Amino acid sequence: MRETLFGLLVVLFMALGVPTRADEKPAAPAAAADSGTKEASAETPKPEKSVTEHSIVIGGVTIPYTATAGTLIVRNEKDQPYASMGYIAYTKQTAEDPSKRPITFAYNGGPGSSSVWLHMGVLGPKRIVTSDAVPTPPPPYTVVENAYSILDVTDLVMIDPVGTGVSRAVGEAKNEDFWGTDPDIESMSRFIQQYVTENNRWNSPKYLLGESYGSTRSAGIVNYLQSNANMAFNGVVLVSVALDLEAIFNLPGNERPFPLFVPTYTAVAWYHKLLPNQPPELGPLLDQVREFALGEYASALLKGSALGAAERSAVANQLHQYTGLSVDYIEKANLRITEGEFTQELLREHRATVGRLDARFTGPSFDILSKEAEYDPQEAAISAAFTAAFLHYYYDELKFSRDRNYAISAELWRTWDFKHKVPGAPIPIPTLTNTGPDLARALTYNPNLRVLALNGYYDLATPFLATEYMMSHLGLEKDLQSHIEMKYYEAGHMMYIHQSSLEQFKRDVAAFIEKTSRVQ
Repeated sequence: MRETLFGLLVVLFMALGVPTRADEKPAAPAAAADSGTKEASAETPKPEKSVTEHSIVIGGVTIPYTATAGTLIVRNEKDQPYASMGYIAYTKQTAEDPSKRPITFAYNGGPGSSSVWLHMGVLGPKRIVTSDAVPTPPPPYTVVENAYSILDVTDLVMIDPVGTGVSRAVGEAKNEDFWGTDPDIESMSRFIQQYVTENNRWNSPKYLLGESYGSTRSAGIVNYLQSNANMAFNGVVLVSVALDLEAIFNLPGNERPFPLFVPTYTAVAWYHKLLPNQPPELGPLLDQVREFALGEYASALLKGSALGAAERSAVANQLHQYTGLSVDYIEKANLRITEGEFTQELLREHRATVGRLDARFTGPSFDILSKEAEYDPQEAAISAAFTAAFLHYYYDELKFSRDRNYAISAELWRTWDFKHKVPGAPIPIPTLTNTGPDLARALTYNPNLRVLALNGYYDLATPFLATEYMMSHLGLEKDLQSHIEMKYYEAGHMMYIHQSSLEQFKRDVAAFIEKTSRVQ
């Protein structure tokens, strides 16, 4: 489901032969397209374009720009058309040489999400206003000129992967041919390469910006294009990072995620004022919890059944102090609490469920006896508003054809092939995707490349300590490790729906682009 990797754990269990309950499956998305498993027509469609002119005021300066809602016919390695990929591009109208202006390619994740969320939440010239930490009321919704758009510092291309938006396979290809880690990286890379060529942007400073599984994708794309197309990038912005999926999914026998989630559990319990000894400030507390999680707690988990009773009791009591969960619950959970269990248990006595994408959000529990949360209150609170706002904008203001449905989300994760051929491996690795080695290779291949990682304190989908772990395990030399910059927000996965975090997001990304696009 959209950029959050929502539902991925269910399909992984299915692939492993582990039974799942029917009621654990997410509901079908409100605006999904045909799965597209039938062969596409042999007749290749022509690219479409709807071009409109606009202006926006950002930072007190009026910026005239051209919006192009269109499709690009992407060619495979045989130079044959194999995908019609939808995009929306925003380019500043300027007397200066446009080929030297920065350009950013952006997308969400899922896998199976269109780019609607980043588009209408923070990057584009229009922004949907949603209620913060509570459900957004039903329509009519409020859409405003986005004074926090990055159009003042970079041109922008929002891309929809095959199976989302209006993107689909063409020629002899099928949509499902694109639904895997490596085919997705390749098709998105080919789109970017063709767009750059067709629009004379080879000399522009170039950036990738992906959220959640979009960050997984970005690490693969930057390595693919730098290694295979000699296309150098200035920077990569990773929003709510998910490079190493085994670090954030609690598959049977995988102990790594448990310590990496604990500081986020602490932040969430602190926000809801449920810690036994509630400190006034969160920052110093998180430093303590990081040390405990990677030290005493991780050590206890590694001991498995050899863990002594006294040490087990001490760890359980410390987890109680840092999560607000009862010692009894923690011991019954064998010291291992998944994010689904945490979101259901934290406010169980209040008959409420905590949000997964942004744990500041809460909602009534469907079943207070359920082991795990059965929905995400944050997703429920904002999805209708984003969907309505974007579709109205896409068809009415950008004037794209209404002949085809636009897929906001599609359940591509159900059949996604997560095998990935990491740099240096002779064959694709048959396990959960890890594109950390791709990012490490890209940073080494291009020593001028810079990375900006953005993290929400209340994000239970991609916890911030997991990001820190991923970034510190790339195997980089010290000078290259310094090319990675981390920023933190007092919000969740989509930190930009929180007003002060929206403002900070713009400052951080704009400063990053301005710093890395200067002529050396």
